[in-house]
Amino acid sequence: MELNREHFRAIIYYNFQRQLWQQECLAELLSVSGNEAPHQTTISRWYGEFKRGRVSLSDDPRVGPPKTAVTQENVDAVRKLIIEDRHHKAARVNWCQNTLDCFNSGNSKNVYSIVSGDESWIYCEEKQTKVIRSRSVSKKMVATFLSKASHIATIPLNEQRTVTADWYTTICLPKVITELRKINPERRIILHQDNASSHTAQKTKQYLTEENVELLDHPPYSPDLSPTDFFNFPKIKNRLRGQTFQSPEEAVDAFKNAVLDLPANEWNKCFENWFERRQMCINFRGVYFEKQ
Repeated sequence: MELNREHFRAIIYYNFQRQLWQQECLAELLSVSGNEAPHQTTISRWYGEFKRGRVSLSDDPRVGPPKTAVTQENVDAVRKLIIEDRHHKAARVNWCQNTLDCFNSGNSKNVYSIVSGDESWIYCEEKQTKVIRSRSVSKKMVATFLSKASHIATIPLNEQRTVTADWYTTICLPKVITELRKINPERRIILHQDNASSHTAQKTKQYLTEENVELLDHPPYSPDLSPTDFFNFPKIKNRLRGQTFQSPEEAVDAFKNAVLDLPANEWNKCFENWFERRQMCINFRGVYFEKQ
């Protein structure tokens, strides 16, 4: 649902009627709409307007029809949106608390058994040639997996453009598990992944059971709580920014090399930060704390 200015004002009005502090109102708006949310000064202004008895959500027209008042229908729609968002925030908090307890706030030796993975597009701005005078942009998707101790594997999608359960269980995960068991054949493996359909498919679940791989779930819509999303992909892509490549395959090779160049302590710091983020999420009651 795309929210316009009157929708945002209805949320502000609803929170005003609930007697929420302005900062609490801002936190809810940020969790619903991120960077599209109104600024703190806008919330403060409308709190002042409602306090003075205003019931219109529309801008003051110079000449035009009567102002649109706050309706119960608008308030009910906004209430539903906020309730749904509360369930989402509660799921984030519960996941963070459960994993902090399970892994002793990151101090358990079992943290070294966690392997976190995800997929992302690697974009390639191809080098200009004598034949082709303009640059073109192409892309290739890669899956990458990391642990507290090291990078485990980066696997490109060579024959297809989307991740399917078939590719995930016959090409991607077997390579990851093979790399892990080269290090230690008896190693316990706890796979952390998001809720993409290829990750949650019955075929994937069956494969993980057969390989004796434990699954660590992930709260929906929470890239701020995924190591690949808040650390690996942005860090490596930033290193590649501004470079040009002859092909998507060359861009993927550059991505792999940049990952391998990271010192081992970077992965350790990443996982430490991961557990710190869990506590921050709890402290902010499930709100996307990076927006604060």
